[in-house]
Amino acid sequence: MKITAVEATLLKVPLDGPLRPTWNPGVVHQHTYLTLLQIHTDAGITGVGAGPATGFEGVVGVHHFLAGSLIGKDPFATERHIKLIRSASVRIGWTWMVEMALWDIIGKAAGLPVYKLWGGYADRVKAYASLAETRAPEKAVEDAWRLYEEGFRAIKLRFREPDVRQEIRVVEAIRSALGDRIDLMVDANQAEVMPGSGDYFVWDYFIAMDVARALKDLGVLWLEEPLPRYDLDNLARLTERSPLPIAGGELNRGLHEFKLLIERGCYHILQGDAAFSEGMFQLRKAAAIAEAFGRQFIPHTWSNGIGLRANLQVIASLPNAGWLEFPYDPPAWTVQARDRMLLDPLTIDPDGYVTVPQKPGLGFELDPDAVKRYGLAIHIPNI
Repeated sequence: MKITAVEATLLKVPLDGPLRPTWNPGVVHQHTYLTLLQIHTDAGITGVGAGPATGFEGVVGVHHFLAGSLIGKDPFATERHIKLIRSASVRIGWTWMVEMALWDIIGKAAGLPVYKLWGGYADRVKAYASLAETRAPEKAVEDAWRLYEEGFRAIKLRFREPDVRQEIRVVEAIRSALGDRIDLMVDANQAEVMPGSGDYFVWDYFIAMDVARALKDLGVLWLEEPLPRYDLDNLARLTERSPLPIAGGELNRGLHEFKLLIERGCYHILQGDAAFSEGMFQLRKAAAIAEAFGRQFIPHTWSNGIGLRANLQVIASLPNAGWLEFPYDPPAWTVQARDRMLLDPLTIDPDGYVTVPQKPGLGFELDPDAVKRYGLAIHIPNI
């Protein structure tokens, strides 16, 4: 089998309302963008992947730096291709959608979902509703009850307010109202923010430790990204002394960074993402290092519906994962908005689990009408 064509398209997908995510303070999002990648082969199999996007850089970069080197090559040779993909990422950002598409081809050729090619550890994974916005205590309780009634048995809250005591009161209110019916996680989003953000408050080690102690008393499962991404000394000190697990690493890049984080003892839970951090199979290598050091590897998944499914395939193949981050914050970020480019939206079952799709490859089908509707007209200069 040989690769015959590489097709990249920028999609601009509308949300179902305005979204004010904590990782982009002061900015209101009305759309989500993604670079859709399709790799065609002479066997009639097309592999699909998708990467995060803010503009045309992914599309132009794929055509300029990657397509010519992939055409005519064996799509099964992922370990040869990953060197090229890593090299291109230095110039065009998130290129891991290429490896997604290659594994989609391999799974389709084998007639199996990718996670079964990698050991098939779990056929269903417990999901937690991952919110994007902060909310006042009363609204947080109302939303927690609604999510519980929808079937979720875990929620990840966001912190961003300068007064962390106000944030703690949100957790207290939910715990008081729902008791132990639901598990809670907290994401402080202190590692970094998106470009274009407004002013925001930055935690230090002492604030992070105070918050960790308060959350431990409230039965929170983990505290995520409590310090800047490369404040390794304080991350290690916090991880060693915190009374509850510290999680992070969603935008760390490359096996070398995950190796460094693990060796330095910076997190109890590593959260690499197959759309942001490394390729899917490459993340399994990082997860294996984490496993050897007794750490969990629970991927971050906030990119798009295709990135979510790629990470689900990774999670379902791992013995040290156990949770799926399920991006969900209605009325803006709904299942429909997240998966608008797909024919088969991913949902939870009544027990709060996601069943891993059994279709070959990454387990989804594109909606060609949606791709046509949301794809932007693109001119690629002759460079």
